Amino acid sequence: MANKINKIQSIRGMHDILPEQSPLWQFFEATVQKLLQSYSYKEIRMPIVESTDLFCRSIGEVTDIVEKEMYTFEDRNGDSLTLRPEGTASCVRSGIQHGLFHNQQQRLWYMGPMFRHERPQKGRYRQFHQIGVETYGMPDADIDAELILMSARLWKLLGLKNIRLELNTLGTAESRKAYKLVLVDYLNEHKSVLDEDSLRRLETNPLRVLDSKNPDMQLMIEAAPALMDYLDEESLMHFNHLTAILDKAGITYNINHRLVRGLDYYCKTVFEWVTDALGAQGTVCAGGRYDGLVEQLGGRDTPAAGFAMGVERLLSLLEDAGMQVDNTPHIYILLQGEQAQLQGMSFVESLRDQMPDIDIQTNCGAGSFKSQIKKADKSGARVALILGEEEILNDSVGIKMLREKVDQKTVSQSELVTLLKTIL
Repeated sequence: MANKINKIQSIRGMHDILPEQSPLWQFFEATVQKLLQSYSYKEIRMPIVESTDLFCRSIGEVTDIVEKEMYTFEDRNGDSLTLRPEGTASCVRSGIQHGLFHNQQQRLWYMGPMFRHERPQKGRYRQFHQIGVETYGMPDADIDAELILMSARLWKLLGLKNIRLELNTLGTAESRKAYKLVLVDYLNEHKSVLDEDSLRRLETNPLRVLDSKNPDMQLMIEAAPALMDYLDEESLMHFNHLTAILDKAGITYNINHRLVRGLDYYCKTVFEWVTDALGAQGTVCAGGRYDGLVEQLGGRDTPAAGFAMGVERLLSLLEDAGMQVDNTPHIYILLQGEQAQLQGMSFVESLRDQMPDIDIQTNCGAGSFKSQIKKADKSGARVALILGEEEILNDSVGIKMLREKVDQKTVSQSELVTLLKTIL
C-alpha cells in the first residue's frame, strides 16, 4: 500500500485571501490610499524582515510582543532576524538610515503584513495586515488632531458606524516615572488580586496592569491613582490643546485614564478607535505620540506621532455591514471557429484601446457556442460579443444582452464602440 501523503496546508493563523475576497480588500486599500493622498501623506515600503535588536530596542524587551510573540530566527551568518511584528520601528529605522528626519517634516504611510505568534481567534491572526500612518518633525497637538480627524473621515467614507474614540495622555517620560512609583506602591498593596500576567508586569511594565481585561481586577484598576493627576504642565497643555481642536471639529471622544497602549515607546497622546461589533478584539485603529523613539534608535531628537489600522478587523466590519464589491466583467467575448480564434484576440485588444475603463473577459479554450454562452452568463457580464466565421468575413460582431430580454443583433465593427458606450 502506498504511503499516504500528508496534505500541505497554510500555517495556523495565516490565511489565504481568495479571489472572491480580494475585491473588498482592493476597495478598502484604494479608499485609504486616496484619503491619505488627499492629506499629502507619502507611501514608504520597508522590508518584512529586520534585525531582532530593532524591535527589542523600540518595543521594549519586557513587552508581550518581544517576550512571547515574535517570529525570530538565525540566518546563515548567525544574525538574529525577526519578521516584523509592527511597522513603526521599521519606519523609524528607515528614516534614520536614509536621512528623512533631520530638519524635515514627514507625513508617511505604509501597508503590509505583520507577524505575531498569538492564539488565533476572530480578528486576531498570526499574519495580519496593517496600514500605518506616521508623522515626524511636528511637536504640537495639531498633528495629533489631524491623525484623529483623518481616521474619523475614513469611517465616514467606508460607511462604518458605532466606532468610538478613546483618548488619554501618558505625559512625558519624567512624569510617567513619578507616576510609576505611586502606581507600584498601590499595586503592591493589592497584590493578592493580581493575576500571573500582572504580577510579572508589576516588576517590568506596571502601566500595562491598567490595560488588563481580567474581570476580577477591574474594581481594583478603577480605584488606582490616575496618571492625569501626575502630569507635567507641558503634557497637560498639549492634551488640552488637542481636546479643544477635537471639540471644535465636533469629534466625540471618551477620556479613558486606563488607556496605556501595549508598546513602550508611547508618550503624551494615545488613542484608540474601538467597536463592540468584534467581541473582545474591539480595537480597529490605535496610535499616539512617540517623541523619544527616533533618538532611542540612534537618530536625533525628533517629535513623532502616528497610528495603525488592523485591515482584517475593518474588513470584518464592512462584511458584517453587508458591503459587496462588484468585480464582474462588463463584456464577455465568444470566439467561434478557426478564423475567430486567430483574429479574435487582436480585435479584443483594439476594443480595449478604445474603451480602457471597460472590463472585458475573452473566452479561451474554444468550446461549443452553447458552452461559451454558459460561461458568459456565469461570468456575470452584462453583454456578450460574438465573433464567428461569418462575423469575421463581414467585419461585424454579434451583440447579445445577458441580463435583459432583448433580441440578439449584429452590427458592423466600426459602429460597435459607439453602441457599447450607449449600452454601458
